Amino acid sequence: MAILVTARMHLLLQAVARVVFWGVLLMQPLSLMAPLPTQAQAIALDEQTQALIVNAVEAAFELDLYNNRCRQDRSGRRTENLNKVLASGFRMTVLDVQDDLFPEGYYRDAQARMTEDFLLRLREMGGCSGAKEAKLRDALRERYEQAIAELEAFP
Repeated sequence: MAILVTARMHLLLQAVARVVFWGVLLMQPLSLMAPLPTQAQAIALDEQTQALIVNAVEAAFELDLYNNRCRQDRSGRRTENLNKVLASGFRMTVLDVQDDLFPEGYYRDAQARMTEDFLLRLREMGGCSGAKEAKLRDALRERYEQAIAELEAFP
């Protein structure tokens, strides 16, 4: 009886091994059709499209940073909405853009530069109170909405 069970188990293991072998063999050509890495996609985009995307990322970052610093809104909503647009239209994320299209070449360095630039601008305006008087939030929101509209209208 034990020999019969062992023989059946051996046949079952052979069948499973065949299925796995053929599954891997048949899936290999599909892996060659996988999407290109984001850096290759970035190269495929023309300069005008890259500039639109970079502008949108900067606009979202600045608006989120303003809301964080001056309104205590830490949601990052604009960046998240932009991520959805970039993922559906360009198959990339905000971090991919910061890594591949920003001159720093690394998202943390790009974010540090944008933060430093924005905080300097905010200081020159007299802090959050000066920015509110100058209606900076409205200007940032208008820039962001225009950038999103341009990306959504992209073919």
